[in-house]
Amino acid sequence: MSPRLASAAILLLGTALLGGCSSTVHLEPADDANNPLCAEVMVGLKNANSIADMDRRWTDAQSTAAWTAPDGASAILLRCGVTVPGPTADLQCVSLEGIDWLVDDSESPKLRLTTYGRNPAVQLYIDTEVVSSNDVISSRALVGPLISIHADRQCTTPDELDEDAQELLS
Repeated sequence: MSPRLASAAILLLGTALLGGCSSTVHLEPADDANNPLCAEVMVGLKNANSIADMDRRWTDAQSTAAWTAPDGASAILLRCGVTVPGPTADLQCVSLEGIDWLVDDSESPKLRLTTYGRNPAVQLYIDTEVVSSNDVISSRALVGPLISIHADRQCTTPDELDEDAQELLS
């Protein structure tokens, strides 16, 4: 084998090995991913290299972020600009660290949490077999940027809703 061919083979092998170490997480951008407030959230996440001991990975979609477990499995996925949810009695609404979340546990043990009362809405997809959802949504690295989106409403219980809202939920 010529020295030139050997060098090319080593370069290709090295590139392949290094590329395997820095995998990109494929995500689909939300419909409103180009919202300027999503850009602010993403800039605010610049110091969120780790959330709940999960390392941040590159993503291939605008206004998204991902954190993975040591084995490389995606544990936390974030998308900004998802459809802003309206009032619902179908999902539990929880408040933590000043942010209200609608909790969809239909894919348990994976949870889908969507900010409530904020436009644009941010959605987290959390694998609770790998990480505690409470650890994620109470992380200061995550909460700080999300607070930058002003809340125009808050969680409430169905018996506190006015009659018009209760009719919509029936």
